[in-house]
Amino acid sequence: MRRLLLLAVCFGSPALAEELPVRAVTLSNAGLAEIERGGRLEAGAAITFRVPVEDVDDVLKSLVLRDPAGVVEGLRLPAQEIEAEAFRGLPLKPADFENRASLLRALRGQVVEAGGSTGRLTDAEEAEGGLRVSLLSEKGLRLLLLREGEEVSLTDAGLAARIARAAEALAAARAADERQVEIRLRADAAREVSFATVTGAPLWKSSYRLFLPEASGEAGLQGWAVVENRSGVDWTGVRLSLVSGNPAAYRQALYTPIRVERPELPVRAAEQVRAAADTGPLPRPPLPAPAMAQAPAMRAMRMQPEAAPAPIAAVSQALAESAAGRVAFTLPSPVSIRGGETANLPFLEARLPAEPVWWVQETGARNPLSAVNLRNAGAAVLPDGLAAVFDAAGAYLGDAELRTVQPGEQRLLAFARDRDVAITSSASSAERPIGVALRRGVVVLSALQREEVALAVDPRGASGRMVIDLPRRAGARPLFPVAAEGDFGLRTEAALEGQPAVLRFAWEREGRTEVPILDQGLGDPVLLRWREVDVEASLRRLPGGTASLETLRAVLERLPAEAPGRPALEAVVAGLGEARRLLDVARGVIRQYQVAEAALGRARAAAEDRTGAEREEARRRLNQASLAAERAGAVADAAWEAWQRQVAEVLGRTG
Repeated sequence: MRRLLLLAVCFGSPALAEELPVRAVTLSNAGLAEIERGGRLEAGAAITFRVPVEDVDDVLKSLVLRDPAGVVEGLRLPAQEIEAEAFRGLPLKPADFENRASLLRALRGQVVEAGGSTGRLTDAEEAEGGLRVSLLSEKGLRLLLLREGEEVSLTDAGLAARIARAAEALAAARAADERQVEIRLRADAAREVSFATVTGAPLWKSSYRLFLPEASGEAGLQGWAVVENRSGVDWTGVRLSLVSGNPAAYRQALYTPIRVERPELPVRAAEQVRAAADTGPLPRPPLPAPAMAQAPAMRAMRMQPEAAPAPIAAVSQALAESAAGRVAFTLPSPVSIRGGETANLPFLEARLPAEPVWWVQETGARNPLSAVNLRNAGAAVLPDGLAAVFDAAGAYLGDAELRTVQPGEQRLLAFARDRDVAITSSASSAERPIGVALRRGVVVLSALQREEVALAVDPRGASGRMVIDLPRRAGARPLFPVAAEGDFGLRTEAALEGQPAVLRFAWEREGRTEVPILDQGLGDPVLLRWREVDVEASLRRLPGGTASLETLRAVLERLPAEAPGRPALEAVVAGLGEARRLLDVARGVIRQYQVAEAALGRARAAAEDRTGAEREEARRRLNQASLAAERAGAVADAAWEAWQRQVAEVLGRTG
């Protein structure tokens, strides 16, 4: 076997590292797996384990380490693009490691020592009996034939170290589907440690066997589960738990390098001078109109522990400095991160007041969210981030999005949906008149419009506080206590004592409706002539017609006795009722006139068609029809004028 030794630099012996075995696995039907590893760890030793590349994001998000005596220094693993990072800036590429000749040719121009000579490497090729190497020294070109076991060493120790690391990365990249993770701890003694991660996993699938008895009695039911191990590590004698729940679970690209695009600032040249022409003064802009015055214990997914866990490992507390619009965290100890590796470093540890609550974000949801009300009691701003939520026993409950929290502020963090608490909702609306005002030809009605949302909640024996977010309603005043307002709308709260309850939330707004007594399109009714309008076709548009009178009568029935304007409305309704009666009389006599007019027309036609004695009789009947039509017209005029006088009286009351 041909071999070539590149002497780089002397490396210290690697730090002691141990791979802890898997102790317990919890699978969730939300497509998650919580894997716990543990064992005895020596003082100064690190923990290593391998993880599939697609799970690295979840490991960086959810890793929880339990160590009674150690302090976490951080987590290391190779970069996502390990080859590209390791070979960045080197004079060779991964393909150059194909054989020794190609590797040396990639290093042409570097100063090396070989066969007792020193010079710049110009070429290398396989030859009979060994490897032919060409060196360029101050004295000229020297050709060397290297035998098996002879060395070629770089005089640049830094470059030799980088090439050695590139070779290490090349070996690691051979297993492109997984990465080795190292957790560095600082401790003075051996102790029992454990850590858990929550990653994506295939769903465990359930099926049942139901055995019915021959007669009435008890049936037998068997539940079966299909479980898949896709974690990349053996489960040997593990405690397996299967969980059915509905946690919020997210993925976040924590392992993928993300570069933020920045705007390019152009090179500044002398600005061109452009003067705008004077167009003269303009009127001052009007002031804006003044604003209107404003009217005044959770059940969550549990990954069951069997014994009290060890305390959560302490982390190094960073120094936080806040300024306007920013917060800076300074790590207390120096941090070393080699090129081509990814670091995950602790920066904050705090104790914050928290209260478990139910949270209703949508009233149409069948179940509330399991949430925690968190208050930032510290002096530093908590930045945005994704939080993996665990209970006091270390069981994973779900993920929650935490938005920036200033000191003293509170946030609700929802991490799952509580399917044990049932909710149904309904909505209703009603209107109640409260007052009347009169204007020329118009009755202005004031009414209170009430909208209500009702929630029927069955906590099934659980007690606690429920937070409900309700949308704002334009122009409406909430009739329930509002605990807070924000992007979520209006926030209110209710206490549940274990029994079914109905929660009602109502809004009120004052509205105005105008009911016209007459149609302005017909003109002034006092000047209107019945011969010039089709009374029957225009009936709904005339004062006293069927439209406004029925509307005002319905309002009057619902209007409280003490409401402002009620007496005036009563007078208007009575006046319109009389106008209705007079209009009906006028309509009757107008129809009689129309009958007389039709008879007159027939008599006139008969008189024109007759001769002799028949003609005289026809003229006599024509005179009688003419007198009858004239009398009917006079009666219609009188009835119409009586209606007009009544309408004028009603309009006088409204103006």
